[in-house]
Amino acid sequence: MTILAVYPVDVAARFALILLSVAAVLCFIRLRNGPSLPDRVVALDTLATLLVGALIVHAILVEETHSLRVAAVLALVNFIGTVGFALYLRRRDTS
Repeated sequence: MTILAVYPVDVAARFALILLSVAAVLCFIRLRNGPSLPDRVVALDTLATLLVGALIVHAILVEETHSLRVAAVLALVNFIGTVGFALYLRRRDTS
């Protein structure tokens, strides 16, 4: 008979996934109800950041590094998208 050990890191990682899921639901609500385009883009940016966090927590839980590479690429794409949107807003405001 084997006894399953409960490690504090596993408990903390599962709790972090629950909190990230709650935050994602709140971001979806903001994305749906956002009164303006910048509000919706910020909610989408936050969702992408939460996904990066979830991928990192997943990498901790399964003890593999493949998710870390995906998280790094997603974070870079998210950053480029945010900068592009900021440039779009600046050009829209000046014209």
